[in-house]
Amino acid sequence: MEGTLHNIEPLDSRQFVIAIKRLATSLSYGNDRSPFLGSGLEYVQSRPYQFGDSVKSIDWRVTARAGRVFVKEYEAPKRLPCYLLIDTSASMTISSHHISKYWMAIHIAGGIAFACLDRASPVGVVAVGERTLRVEPSLSKTQILQWFHELRSHRYDESTSLGMRVAQLSPRLSSTSLVIVLSDLHDPRAVPALRQLAEQHDVAVIQLQDPAESGVRRAGFVRAGEAETGKQFTTRSGRKWLEHDETAEALKRRGIDHLLLPTDQPFVHNLRNFFRARDLLRRGAR
Repeated sequence: MEGTLHNIEPLDSRQFVIAIKRLATSLSYGNDRSPFLGSGLEYVQSRPYQFGDSVKSIDWRVTARAGRVFVKEYEAPKRLPCYLLIDTSASMTISSHHISKYWMAIHIAGGIAFACLDRASPVGVVAVGERTLRVEPSLSKTQILQWFHELRSHRYDESTSLGMRVAQLSPRLSSTSLVIVLSDLHDPRAVPALRQLAEQHDVAVIQLQDPAESGVRRAGFVRAGEAETGKQFTTRSGRKWLEHDETAEALKRRGIDHLLLPTDQPFVHNLRNFFRARDLLRRGAR
């Protein structure tokens, strides 16, 4: 039986839209050529002027240096579809802090979506809990907002399906795509599935972490339960419950960029630096 849907706090509908637009502006600034942002004209080289070339394309710096007219050449616009895989499972919604992993994931996903749309890169959304929300990439901001307003309601009894949904998505991607995962990675099937997906697509993982998942100091032995499965486990004080370092290393070995964001710390600066680093790395590889 499905549980009752609950609305995300702490932002109301209007505040939520303002917040994701502000985040999109922060992510977009200075990243016009970033692969994560999708399409855009990219400078390739300058060549001598030919009859019929637009005056607007003149490279004035090279022209002044060479003593004859040169024009800039650009790559054709590229539209890299972006799929946002958002974990809607129970472990994302239960929090020891006033901001849950789920709230942060929806906020970040909304900002990324709007940043992509600003560069004419279509955005698709896939929920990777139990609910069946899967939307093909779209360039409509109105439709994107409709999806996210739907996702702002959540349940406390969903199990994770990240690994399964990734495996299902892979054969349905007909062209190279960017896949961004927002999850706490509690699904043990997730990392193998993501590593396989990364063989043909650009994959990035934003892992959300609740303060309680980083360990409990000076508490001796702590007995706890996993939110989705109810499985009980015991851990020592100060020990990380989830092996984040091992997860990050397993992803990076397959070329998957990984960012860990604790919910009790400011995240915009780290998020922006994460995508900036992706941009610099890919430009350096060309």
